[in-house]
Amino acid sequence: MMNVRRFDIPLRVSGDKVRAVAASADGDYTLIYTKPTDLRWVYLGLERMVSVADQTGAAMVYSDHFSSVDGVDTPTPVIDCQKGALRDDFDFGGVMLFRTSVLRKCGAQVGDWKYAGLYDLRLRASLEGDIVHINEYLYYEVELDTRKSGEKLFDYVDPRNREVQIEMEKVCTAHLKSVGAWLPPVFRDVDLNKGEFPVEASVVIPCRNRVRTIGDAIRSALSQDCPFAYNVIVVDDNSSDGTVEVIRGFDDERLIYIAQDPSWHAIGGNWNAAIFSPRCGRFALQLDSDDVYSGPDTIRRFVEAFYEQNCAMVIGSYRITDFNLNELPPGVIDHREWTDDNGRNNALRINGLGAPRGFWTPLLREIGGFPTVKYGEDYAVALRISREYRIGRIYDVMYNCRRWDDNSDAALDVEKMNANNLYKDRIRTWELAARMSR
Repeated sequence: MMNVRRFDIPLRVSGDKVRAVAASADGDYTLIYTKPTDLRWVYLGLERMVSVADQTGAAMVYSDHFSSVDGVDTPTPVIDCQKGALRDDFDFGGVMLFRTSVLRKCGAQVGDWKYAGLYDLRLRASLEGDIVHINEYLYYEVELDTRKSGEKLFDYVDPRNREVQIEMEKVCTAHLKSVGAWLPPVFRDVDLNKGEFPVEASVVIPCRNRVRTIGDAIRSALSQDCPFAYNVIVVDDNSSDGTVEVIRGFDDERLIYIAQDPSWHAIGGNWNAAIFSPRCGRFALQLDSDDVYSGPDTIRRFVEAFYEQNCAMVIGSYRITDFNLNELPPGVIDHREWTDDNGRNNALRINGLGAPRGFWTPLLREIGGFPTVKYGEDYAVALRISREYRIGRIYDVMYNCRRWDDNSDAALDVEKMNANNLYKDRIRTWELAARMSR
């Protein structure tokens, strides 16, 4: 077996530490372990990892593993690292095995970071060779973060992590410049007054089996105070729990009900049914069937933001609450990391751009609407729009995002989380290619 030297360093580590590790690495391969817990190998697991690294000539390899919680070992697969896997929280597991020649070269180039040293290293390494996922369970590690998926969802925008996020953005921006994918703050103009529409704005509420919440969402949307005409388009995707009866119980001409046929639609397809409807307004504004607007001025403020900021999309801010609208940590999600100069570049690093979202309907129709998927449809459209157009922001709370057991992302198993993350990484890969070819 080739010589392997091991270093234990955390995920959030300084550039000084990474450079020191790289300078002292002297084996054929260097193993970096990022967890503060014991590492145990499957029989010949390390040998297998080195063998694959040797066969492939990879810059770095990583593998599936077992996660131990209270003494119970659970198989924990990870996902392939592709070009668009630019998230600084990409899960490699605890073991990252670098080819030492790559580590020494890239490690010496890592910047003077307080937290982003390892992130900088692995992005630089990805330019030197493949980062290879071995889809075999090769080791055991103890899992200390046992929170449900819904509780981890907003870690990347927690204000307590702001200093970390600023560093990560700088690293990602430098990487995008190095591969020719960085975009300067130059945007196409939009003629927001072009075209004829039945109303100025439409609130779009896609739903399926939301009998407990759909009434609240509709009432919230119909209670808006606007100086212009608007409507509310509810697209029901074959609910079977009484949701349709709740929708039909409203007697208001502004409420448009669209019943989907039994074919595949998902959230993206339900949005498409609304935005391509002749009854859709000039601006299409999001309201999830679980949630409610924070006040009667949300629609008005969104429309004003379109005209004031001359943009093709507007993203607001929201508050995390329980079902009864009591605030939950981390509270307000406002994505203040966004800047007009670099927001559309940093969008390739983070896993979401915020909510609620408003879209200029003519552009949605021009780009073909949303992908017909259950997850990531809004992120895909936001990346596509940001490639050419300005995205406006409202940093005040525009709606309340209610977290409850029936949320679609409240408690996902590892396979579902992996599928979601793999899809968003793929969206980023496609978007990265489009930006590099400009």
